Amino acid sequence: MARAGGQAGQAGDSRGGGRSGTDVSRVVVRPMGTPLPLGFLGLFVATVGFSALQLGWLPPEQGRNVALGVLALTVPTQLVSSLYGFLARDPVAGTGMGVLFGTWGAAALVTLTSPPGAASAGLGVLFLAAGAAMLVPAAAALTKLTAAGVMVLTALRFWLTGLAELTGDPGWKTAAGVAGLVLAAAALYAALALELEDANHRTVLPVLRRGAGRDVMTGSIDDELENISHEAGVRKQL
Repeated sequence: MARAGGQAGQAGDSRGGGRSGTDVSRVVVRPMGTPLPLGFLGLFVATVGFSALQLGWLPPEQGRNVALGVLALTVPTQLVSSLYGFLARDPVAGTGMGVLFGTWGAAALVTLTSPPGAASAGLGVLFLAAGAAMLVPAAAALTKLTAAGVMVLTALRFWLTGLAELTGDPGWKTAAGVAGLVLAAAALYAALALELEDANHRTVLPVLRRGAGRDVMTGSIDDELENISHEAGVRKQL
């Protein structure tokens, strides 16, 4: 992945000649590791912790400990992943991880300040809205279907959790817990596949890339930078 920054100047000629600003424009790219595995592992930890509470594997009193763990591990990892996603010129990673960062942070804070096992209609509405928000990066991630699948499963998990919080119904709570475990398996696989791909500079486990995403490990530098002048940070306006 790379970070783009634009720097343009205009060179004048003391004899009356000159060059346009584009003649001396420079775009600097900086290689960096993909932030998606870190963000997906943070998601794995959070969804497993809350699923354990929803399925009754942990007593409600342990909700505070789960919330503290999410605040200490998931929230900062997804914040870092979001920031580096944008720096790496990947708005899908930046947006998706940003929504996850805020949603899990809010869920953890509400869990910390509520009685053990209590449902919260306000948190339920937040989860329903966050589920809808996750469909935005998912729709834009269709060149890498593994990441898109994780985001769609996250939306489903958020919706079921929102219904459980709104209704307090044990059936919705169980459904949300099961969906959380399915999401955990998908997030763990996606993290492993993307980490191996980035470390080995080739696809080791299928990540289901297609279209423009199919050639990211084999294309030339010219292919990767072909449209860089139109990206945020280089173009004149966002």
